[in-house]
Amino acid sequence: MARYDNILEIEPNLDGTGLKIGIALSRFNSDVGEGLLAAATATLTRKGVKESDIVIVTVPGALELPIVLQKMARSGRFDALIALGAVIRGETYHFEIVANEMAAGITRVGLDTGVPIANGVLTTDTEQQATHRMSEKGRDAALCAIEMARLLAAL
Repeated sequence: MARYDNILEIEPNLDGTGLKIGIALSRFNSDVGEGLLAAATATLTRKGVKESDIVIVTVPGALELPIVLQKMARSGRFDALIALGAVIRGETYHFEIVANEMAAGITRVGLDTGVPIANGVLTTDTEQQATHRMSEKGRDAALCAIEMARLLAAL
């Protein structure tokens, strides 16, 4: 519902009908990744995205997500993209490097290409935390992708 009579306010639109969505999934921590993917694809189809309009690609780990997302974004085939995976803290500084560089890369691809990318990569301290959050995060990433595709089209 609009808040103002004379000011255009673009409302959130979660209708996925006709959208083409690409998903890049990290295979590292695969059980969590599969949980994220199941939740994301179920949400997309529930919101009207046809299964035939969803493309899923996998990469070895989270650091490989940005370059694949870049290729997908530049292809012109997708209205929005979703990055999925899990980076779980270990005993070394590697966690910070992977989490920070992956997130920065995904953000840069979206800004450079103008294709919205929902970052559904979990960064958690434990596998238990990741497992607990995977369904919600997968769902949220799918909703974000639809909403951002619609918003950018409206702008």
